[in-house]
Amino acid sequence: MKIPSPCIDVCKYKFNYHCIGCSMTKIQKKTFKKLKSNDNKKKFIKFIYSQQKILGRFKHWEKVYQKKCDKKDVSFKDLII
Repeated sequence: MKIPSPCIDVCKYKFNYHCIGCSMTKIQKKTFKKLKSNDNKKKFIKFIYSQQKILGRFKHWEKVYQKKCDKKDVSFKDLII
């Protein structure tokens, strides 16, 4: 199973250095790409999901990322719980 990146291909950093699509900063995007284990990737996804809740404005992300997970046959709910 390959856990997809939380990036949803918007990549515009107009909200306090956070992408308006996924809430990640450029450093966070680079960090995710370097993660090797699925456990670390799951922890990272949970962190990003929490970050979105704190920052607000990212309600669209969940639906788009869930579709991305479905294509890879990955359970979205298992990643955020």
